[in-house]
Formats: sequence, structure tokens, C-alpha cells
Amino acid sequence: MPNELRSGPFRLQDARRAGLTWKQLQSRSFHRLGHDSYAWSVLDADPMLRLRAAIDRLPPEAVFSQRTAAWLHGLDVPPCDPIQVTVPKECGSSYRSGLAVRRAPVPAADVVERKGMPATTILRTLLEIAEARSPIEPVVVFDMALRAALVTPHQLAALAADRAGLKYAKRLRRVVDLADHRSESPMESRLRTILVLSGVPRPELQVDLFDQLGNHLGRADLYYPDQRLVIEFDGATHRHSLVEDNRRQNRILAAGYRLLRFTAADLRNQAAVAAQVRAEIQR
Repeated sequence: MPNELRSGPFRLQDARRAGLTWKQLQSRSFHRLGHDSYAWSVLDADPMLRLRAAIDRLPPEAVFSQRTAAWLHGLDVPPCDPIQVTVPKECGSSYRSGLAVRRAPVPAADVVERKGMPATTILRTLLEIAEARSPIEPVVVFDMALRAALVTPHQLAALAADRAGLKYAKRLRRVVDLADHRSESPMESRLRTILVLSGVPRPELQVDLFDQLGNHLGRADLYYPDQRLVIEFDGATHRHSLVEDNRRQNRILAAGYRLLRFTAADLRNQAAVAAQVRAEIQR
């Protein structure tokens, strides 16, 4: 392996200058990171390597944006599916293989460096993410940003107020109104947002539960105090602690609470989830 190609991504022309052939690049000795982007297979083909490969194919003015930028800011979102980039309008085509390229003005004030890469600021990142037709996934990202203290509720409210009357302003306002820093997982955020969008009353989050003797039973992911209704999301962590979860559930029920539990599979049928919770509230 040529020394000059060992440390990071490279392009076909670099490989040829180093004496490698196209056929060699198709072997298991190399990762194919995207169109005309390769790396030695000894290297971990992690998101950072893929972003380094992507930036080599883009004009100097390009910045990572949307979910890719959110990942660079430290949020737990997939950064490379696809890699999202914003370039100035004068840079030409809005499509490059393996990349989702948006053409839009990016003032210098909207650009920061994160993990050694150019990215849109967290506020610009959230603003663009909020443009999605459905607010569910944007709310997930906004919740994470609030919980990580990357933004404050005041900053989000000001952002929405500044954009009032502009394109996507209603979508942004809706996401800001739904966001909550208390959410502790993406699936909790999705479940809560599905309920509220379906007209179910907004639940309390992360509420401590106690029995009649004052013993702490744990915390409810979502909670309706008037109905003493506990709603929880069962993720992979729950499945690995099934015995203790069952004991905890028994203690919660014995203390007079009602309990509903949902999984990721349940959330695929949003109407059914909302109907079940609504029925319990109205009981």
C-alpha cells in the first residue's frame, strides 16, 4: 500500500499516481466511500472518514448541513444517509452522487467548525431540519439539541419569531412548540409527538412515581397525572432487563397506577397508538 494513501480517503487519480489500478481498488483491500472516493480497508469506514471523502469532492464554499451538521454538533442522528451539504447557488448542480446537495446562501455567520469540518451553526441546522413536511423527526432532533444544551427554549422561540411570515415559518413554529428538553430518547420523542399531533393531551415527561408508603418506583417516560396513566417506550435496553422490568411493572400497578407500554413496531401504526392512549384517558 503506497504510504501517501494510508491515512485517509483518496480519489482515483491519486491511486493511479501512486501506481494502483482500478481493478485493485475493487478488491477487499479498499473501502469505496462514494463516487470516486476510496480508502484503505485497514481504516474504519466511519462517518468521519466518509465526510472527509465527501469534502474532497466539493467546492471550498461547501458546508455540511441538516442531519449531517446535527451529527457534527454531537447529536445522535445518522450523518451519512445521505451526506447533506449546502453550497452557494452559483456553484452549479444541486446533485452529486452519494450526496444531497442544497443550493442556498450561507453567510459566514451561519458557518462553524465542528470536528474539523465546516458545518452550519446549530440554529441554522435546526431551521433547515424543521422544513420537513412531518414534524415528528424534526422534533426528535430539537429535543436532543435542547437536552444537550446546544440551544435554549428562548433561542428557539426567537428563531421562530424572526422567521414569522417567511417560507416554512408555520412548520418551524410547530416544531418549536412541540420540542421538550426532558425527552430522554428519540423514540420517546416520537411517541409524544404522535400523541399530540393526534389530538391527545400533551403528557408530562420523566415523572417520578411513588407508592402509598413513599417508596420510589421509578420514572414514567410519559404521564397523565389526572388519570394516573403511565406510558413507557420499550426499547432494546428494556428487553435486556426483562425480569426487573416485570417486577417494576408489578410494583407500579400495585400502587394504583395504570400502565401502557409501546415498542418501535407499535409506532408504525400511529393511529392505533393514539386511539389506545385516548381510550385510556377517557376511561
